[in-house]
Amino acid sequence: MPVYIVLGNYTQKGIENIKTSQEKREAAGKVFESVGGEFKDFYYTLGKYDFVVICEAPNEEAILKAMLIIASKGEVRTETLTAIPADKGAEIIKGIP
Repeated sequence: MPVYIVLGNYTQKGIENIKTSQEKREAAGKVFESVGGEFKDFYYTLGKYDFVVICEAPNEEAILKAMLIIASKGEVRTETLTAIPADKGAEIIKGIP
């Protein structure tokens, strides 16, 4: 299943409700399950982003649906990246003429 990296920031509303962040992470996991995916890891980060999520989803449509459901709550803004495993990347690189 494709892996995605989600870079996120809390909105003002998200910061105001930060004490419920554990419950929100659990709810996000259920959203990923509802689209056939999985919420793998969550990290709080310092710097440009407030958190990073590693997740899986069956396809781009599923990850889009999950991220729109989560974003519709108004507590986070995200940027989603498709992650390509190192071994798959190595295969692609080998095929470069």
